[in-house]
Amino acid sequence: MSESVLDRRQFYINGSWVDPAATNDLDVINPATEDVCAVISLGDQADTDAAVAAAAAAFPGWAATPVEERIALLERLLEVYKARAGEMAEAISLEMGAPISMSSTQQVGAGLGHLASIIATLKEFEFESPLGDHAPDNAILHEPVGVCALITPWNWPMNQVTLKVAPALGVGCTMVLKPSEVAPLSGSLFADMVHEAGFPAGVFNMVHGDGPGVGTQLSGHPDVDMVSFTGSTRAGTAITKNAADTVKRVALELGGKGANIVFADADDKAVTRGVARCFNNTGQSCNAPTRMLVERSIYDAAIETAKAAAEATVVGDPSQEGRHIGPAVSQAQWDKIQGLIAKGEEEGARLVAGGTGRPDGFEAGYYVKPTVFADVDPDMTIAREEIFGPVLSIMPFDTEEEAIAIANDTPYGLTNYVQTTDNAKARRVARQLRSGMVEMNGLVRGAGAPFGGYGQSGNGREGGTWGIEEFLEVKSVAGWNVV
Repeated sequence: MSESVLDRRQFYINGSWVDPAATNDLDVINPATEDVCAVISLGDQADTDAAVAAAAAAFPGWAATPVEERIALLERLLEVYKARAGEMAEAISLEMGAPISMSSTQQVGAGLGHLASIIATLKEFEFESPLGDHAPDNAILHEPVGVCALITPWNWPMNQVTLKVAPALGVGCTMVLKPSEVAPLSGSLFADMVHEAGFPAGVFNMVHGDGPGVGTQLSGHPDVDMVSFTGSTRAGTAITKNAADTVKRVALELGGKGANIVFADADDKAVTRGVARCFNNTGQSCNAPTRMLVERSIYDAAIETAKAAAEATVVGDPSQEGRHIGPAVSQAQWDKIQGLIAKGEEEGARLVAGGTGRPDGFEAGYYVKPTVFADVDPDMTIAREEIFGPVLSIMPFDTEEEAIAIANDTPYGLTNYVQTTDNAKARRVARQLRSGMVEMNGLVRGAGAPFGGYGQSGNGREGGTWGIEEFLEVKSVAGWNVV
C-alpha cells in the first residue's frame, strides 16, 4: 500500500482497535481526484455480532452510571473534538469533497454545536418526574432504550454522528456506529476521539460496512433495541422492513425536496440567498431548497438573478481555501446528477445555467456545473426526485394557495422556506406547509431545534430535548412514594 493511502481497516470494538474477522477491503476514493486515498475493510456478521455483544454487555453498567458522570465524559469528548478539529476538517474534505474552508466551519462546526447543545440540554432534562397533582404516588421514569445501531450518511458526517451518538451516550444507551462506507475516515477519527475521552469499553463501538452487509445485520439483529438511520428513503424503507421482525424502534431521517416560496414582497436578496443555500455542500443536503416557487410578477427577474448567482458560483479544488463548492461525492452520485440534468432538458425544462458535463477546466474529479432550470412543471422528474446536486428548479405561481399546493405536492416533507416581508402571510403559509421544518427570510433554526420531517422524509426528531427523547423508554410507576 502506498504511503499516501491511509489504512483504516480496523474497527473499534469493546474499547480497542481490532482487525476485521475477515478481510474485505474497499477503496475510499478522493472525489476531487478520483484517486484512492484510503482503504477500509467491510465488516461481516462476526464483526457485527462482536460489536453488538460488547454494547449489550456494557449496557447495564452504563445505564446505571449517574447522568452527571455521563455528561462529564461528553464534556471531555467535546474538548477532544475541539483540539482535533483540524484533523476532522481534513478528513471530511478528503473523503467527501467539502472545500476545506467549509469543512472547517460548517462541517466540523455542526458536530461541535450539536455536542455543546446536547450537553446543555442533558443538564436540564428531567429523567424522573411526577405524573401530576391528581396522582401524587405516580412517577414517570425516562430510561435508556438499550443497544442502538446508529447508521450515518456521507454528506454531513459529523452533523449526523453527533446528533445520534451524543444523546444516546448521554441518556445511558450503548451503541454500534456504522458510518458511511463512502466517507468513513471521519467516523474512524471520531471513534478515536471517543477512546481518548475515556468512555468505558463497550459503550461505543464502530464497525465499517455497507448497507446490504453491516447495515442489514444491525437493523435485523435481535440484540439491537433501536436503529437510528439517516440516508435515502429507499434505504430507510428497507431498514424498517428488516427491523420489523424484532419489533425494535426505528428512527429515520430521510430525503427531501424542499420548496422555497418567494413572494413578490420578498427582500431583494431572497433569490440569491436561495440559490446559495441550494448549492451549499454541492447541493448534497436533504434540506436543500431545490424547488424555487416564484410569484409570477417577479418571475422573469428572479430567473435572471438566479442565472447570475449560478454563474458566479465558483467550483474548485476542496483542498484550497475559499468560498467555492467542491465535487460531488462519488462516480455514482455524479452519474445520477448528470442523468437528472439530462432528464430535465428532455422533459422540456428551460436550462438557464450549467448543464451536463464537468465545468470548464476539470478533466478529473466528480465536479458538477451549478445548474438552474426555469419553467419547470411540478410533474417533471427534476421537480419530484431528490437530485442531491447543485441543481435548482424554478417554477411560477399566481396565488398563495397555489404556492402552498405546489410545495406540498411531494411525498417528502423535510424543510420548506418562505420569503416575504409580510409577517402575517409568513406565519399563515408556514402553518400550512406539510414539513417538519420551515425557515423564513434567511433565518436559521436555533441550537436544539428539532430536525426531522413528515411523510417519506422520515419519523422522529434529532436535536435538543426531542433528540434526547428518541433514545428513551417511558416507564409509568404507581406507588412510587408509598413507604
